[in-house]
Amino acid sequence: MEGYLLVLALAALPAAGNFLGGLASEAFRVSGNGLGVALHAAAGVVLAVVGLELMPEALASSTPWVPIVAFVGGGGFFLALDKVIGYVQARFAPDGQSGPWAIFSGVSLDLFSDGVMIGTGTVVNPALGLLLAAGQVPADIPEGFAAVATLRRAGVSRSRRLALAAAFAIPILIGATLGYFALRSAPELVTLSVLALTGGALTAVVIEEMVPEAHTASRENGEEDTEEPRLNALALVAGFALFAAISAYLGE
Repeated sequence: MEGYLLVLALAALPAAGNFLGGLASEAFRVSGNGLGVALHAAAGVVLAVVGLELMPEALASSTPWVPIVAFVGGGGFFLALDKVIGYVQARFAPDGQSGPWAIFSGVSLDLFSDGVMIGTGTVVNPALGLLLAAGQVPADIPEGFAAVATLRRAGVSRSRRLALAAAFAIPILIGATLGYFALRSAPELVTLSVLALTGGALTAVVIEEMVPEAHTASRENGEEDTEEPRLNALALVAGFALFAAISAYLGE
């Protein structure tokens, strides 16, 4: 039970970051360019989590080809789920505007994968779980900001927006619970493969969702200028460097 309580406490960190991002969206108005830069920084953090923690841990397996295949499978799994979400959006928002349910589903899916990653990482090593949780906080703040801002543009009432922002804690806690209990007694190869699968899904999320959404936010109000791509690239690299610093100093 002590280990499970640790998992819940670690999962609460990115959940709190997501909620704080939502609150910031209510208090501050950020331009499309600013949101694009924030999303690029979040993408950099996610890529660093995958490249510096998840895959090196997974490749420590005595049969590294299995986690490598799982990594590819994770990318395919995300693409399949993305297709389902696209169908739901087309079904419930035929005018092309994502409905609140579709928005909530997309963010919940990402947070659920974060929870699985934290739960699985904690089974492998509690220090790894801490690193993964701490590294997700700077990525989830802009994600929460973008989600609530989108809900506001969709005309959702303020009380409902705040309720949905708070409810984003549910999928990450469920994912952490499943990751912990399902893999607590599993063979090491299975656990490491789940880490790799999660890494593949997160990489696909960055390429297919976060970066395109960042550029869309910049262009939304005609704000994009020639300097914006340079700022985006710098923000992505800075996000990667931020998690690298967390990994180097917190991981010791």
